[in-house]
Amino acid sequence: MIAATAVPVIPRGVRLHRDRVRDRWVLLAPEKTIALDEIGHAILTEIDNHTDFATLVGRLATKYDAPEDEIAPDVAGFISTLAARRILEVA
Repeated sequence: MIAATAVPVIPRGVRLHRDRVRDRWVLLAPEKTIALDEIGHAILTEIDNHTDFATLVGRLATKYDAPEDEIAPDVAGFISTLAARRILEVA
């Protein structure tokens, strides 16, 4: 689980990109391209390298009218998986 005060960070060299040929969002990292589904895209677009995890979950819950306690584990899992692959950092 990610601490409520932890700040997810998209590191230098990693960015969201709209793949116009395939009409989908991807996450570009050095020597990696990860296709994103709508949920992954929604989470990553809320990461601004300053907002803590609790605030990020709150924004997503408000935006998608979902209970925070239900989406927090999914958001944490997504961020943790990308952090384990060194595509995201958690400060």
